[in-house]
Amino acid sequence: SIAILLYLARKFKTPDHWYPSDLQKRARVDEYLSWQHVNIRGKGSKLFLTKVLLPLLTGQPLSPEKLEGVTEELNVVLKQFEEKFLQDKPFIAGSEVSLADLVALVELMQPVGAGYDLFEERPKLAEWRRRVEEAVGKQLFQEAHEGILNTKNL
Repeated sequence: SIAILLYLARKFKTPDHWYPSDLQKRARVDEYLSWQHVNIRGKGSKLFLTKVLLPLLTGQPLSPEKLEGVTEELNVVLKQFEEKFLQDKPFIAGSEVSLADLVALVELMQPVGAGYDLFEERPKLAEWRRRVEEAVGKQLFQEAHEGILNTKNL
């Protein structure tokens, strides 16, 4: 949860870039963390549930119309994310990776795990993903997402 992440960042005095002490940068992190619950998380999880879990649980094929609607909802919030949060910055809070970037990318990996490559036609988003992965470490990032990226094994 977001509350746990913030607690851990404060308790263990993580490097400042994760949850910046600069009030303007921290406000950007907090703004994103508040926005993402019903937007990136809500729409990304909905696509994952609709495309992967519901057909698995019900044994029924997915309605193309339903998938199209859910995908369009996600595309709307992805556009908002790029325009309002990334803008022309390397990361959400500026020039360094933060908890906001980490949370955002983790949530976006659910639709990717469902087979929707949302980075493919979004170069700004793809570059941001590359920067976040590099900041975390590519191997650690792959290990952390191994389960969600192998949902076809379900």
